[in-house]
Amino acid sequence: MSDDHKLLPAQLQTQLIHHPYRPPAGFEALPPAVHKASTVIFSNVAAMRSRDYRHKTGYTYGLHGTPTTFTLEARIATLEGGQFCELVPSGLAALTLVGMAFLKAGDEVLLPDNSYGPNKSFAQVELAAWGITHRFYDPMDSADLAAKLSSKTRLVWFEAAGSLTMEFPDVPAAIAVIKAFAQPHARGILTAMDNTWGSGIAFCAFDLGVDVSAHALTKYPSGGSDVLMGSVVTRDEALYLLLHLCHMRLGFGVSGNDVELVLRGLNTIALRYAAQDSATCALALWLQKQDQVEAVLHPALPNSPGHATWARDCSAAACLLSIVFKPEYDQDQIDGFCDQLKLFKLGYSWAGPISLCAPYDIASMRTTAWPYKGGLVRLSVGLEALDDLRSDIAQALSAMHYSKG
Repeated sequence: MSDDHKLLPAQLQTQLIHHPYRPPAGFEALPPAVHKASTVIFSNVAAMRSRDYRHKTGYTYGLHGTPTTFTLEARIATLEGGQFCELVPSGLAALTLVGMAFLKAGDEVLLPDNSYGPNKSFAQVELAAWGITHRFYDPMDSADLAAKLSSKTRLVWFEAAGSLTMEFPDVPAAIAVIKAFAQPHARGILTAMDNTWGSGIAFCAFDLGVDVSAHALTKYPSGGSDVLMGSVVTRDEALYLLLHLCHMRLGFGVSGNDVELVLRGLNTIALRYAAQDSATCALALWLQKQDQVEAVLHPALPNSPGHATWARDCSAAACLLSIVFKPEYDQDQIDGFCDQLKLFKLGYSWAGPISLCAPYDIASMRTTAWPYKGGLVRLSVGLEALDDLRSDIAQALSAMHYSKG
């Protein structure tokens, strides 16, 4: 072995690990610094014993936060009009954290029948195994919600707009129903919203009256289809502490590098939301005129369920629309439409730069009646040129029509 490749002396190895150099203070740049740590160093035992991770006044361990995660939490809270924020590894983790923090055996949770499938499954499997019951209600029928409330109800979920079917519920009216029921029973009922669609831009969930907002940061805040992360936001400190302590016990953590990407994405979220909203509205209007289409589900369309409520409460309508095909087109033809698309890629998730599509069997996913007989395809509109996306859908529709004839 040459002299250039001798092992380092033991004392040099220690010096490299415990190097005394510290960079000068005062460095400031546009991107926030990325801090990555499991272990956090304390100056003395007194500091170790006095740190309070619950109120973010200091640092105790990587799972309890770094300057980077605290920065993102503050910005997400601002985005959503809240005060306290907890980061979790995915949007689904945000939904499950709410259930685990606030529910106990003997409680009941109500979910809208059009809500995100994995949140319904969490109630049906894990919560049920823990002695927590659930019921599904029609999000467009306040009377149905009122009928489902009971002395066991502890949590009611909202989703605006509905996953896949895009109904926009009257959340303030529903919360008024919940409060009217809860008051004479002297029982607090918490309300939570999956606010991924609105993302703090289309509307403020807290202004509509909800207590807690869950958000898949995977979608709009990231914007790059390259990060999994979620958040839970509230304005209520007591609720936040319940979330925070449950979060700590579950051991949820997020990567500093992933936080960096979401922080970067937040710089352009308003511009991307507006661009994708505009393109989606244009495609929705055009799709309504196509021969193969029975209905287009998009809250900004006058015929879409909950349009009047959307117009009252919202300033935008995100990047999602669903196509309901006429019933004479069978599932093979609908699948063929999806396969024929070139720019719209087959895949789950949404709000990234690339447009996506996926077919769904809605009737099998709901307990309430579904009014359409034809199959449904959800489109997520990306950042490609509008004319190119329209042409791509047109050629897929044309091929579908040809296969039928």
